Amino acid sequence: MTVSPTDHRYLQVARTLRKEIVDGVYPVGSQLPTEQQLCERFEVSRYTVREALRRLRDDNLIASRPRSGTLVVPRPATNSYAQDVVSIDDLLAFATGAKFVIESNTMVTIDDDLATRTGLHVGSEWLAVRGYRRTDGGAAPVCKTEYYINRAFAAVGRLLQRHSGPIFPLIEDLFGVSIVEVHQEITAVPVTRDLADALKVEAGTAALEMLRVYKTSDGEVAQVTVNTHPSSRYRHSMTMRRIKD
Repeated sequence: MTVSPTDHRYLQVARTLRKEIVDGVYPVGSQLPTEQQLCERFEVSRYTVREALRRLRDDNLIASRPRSGTLVVPRPATNSYAQDVVSIDDLLAFATGAKFVIESNTMVTIDDDLATRTGLHVGSEWLAVRGYRRTDGGAAPVCKTEYYINRAFAAVGRLLQRHSGPIFPLIEDLFGVSIVEVHQEITAVPVTRDLADALKVEAGTAALEMLRVYKTSDGEVAQVTVNTHPSSRYRHSMTMRRIKD
C-alpha cells in the first residue's frame, strides 16, 4: 500500500495526539489546542491537522463544539450488552462500551487449537492480547476477549495498557493502513471450567463465541478477535430492510 507524504504526516499527528490523550496530557473535558496552534506545533498545513482531528473524532476521543473548540470527551459507557452492528464504524461504539482489562500481552506461536479457533496458520507468530471486558459497576465481566494481532503491527502492543477502546483504529493510525472488511462468525460453545470462574457462571453452561477477522485493503489479516460471552449476558440484534428497485 502506498502512503503519500501528506497522508503519512496526518497519521503521525493523529498518533501523537492520541497518545497524549491516553497518557492524560489532555484529560477528559480539556480543550485541545486550536487548529492554528497545532499547525504551528507540527509544522503542517491546516488540511493535515483537520484530517488528524477527524481520525480522533472517528475514534470517539474528541468532539468539536461551537464556541467551545475541540474537547476531549469520555468514552460512551453502557450497562447493556445488546449489540446492533451494521457497519465497521459501529464496532467502534460497541468496543468503547466496556473497558478492556488486559491480563496478558505477549507474542505467541499458533498451535493446532488456536488455529482451529481463529483460522490462523499453525506456526505463525501473532501478538496475543488477552483479558476481560467490564462495565462500570458490573460484578462480573461482560466477556473474555482475545486479540491476535499480525506481527507486522505488533508495535501497537506498547500502547494498549492505558488504551480502553478498540485496537484496529490504532493499527490504522500507526501503520497507515485501512480496515475495509470484518468477517464475523458466532458459535455456541460450552463454558470451560477455567473460564467459568472468571466469568462467574457454571462450567458447561452455554456461551457464544464471536470470531471477527479484520482485513486491510490489501487483503491482509491485520487482527483476529475472539469474544466469549455467557449466553445470559449477550443479545445480538439486526435490522434488515428490503431494497426497492
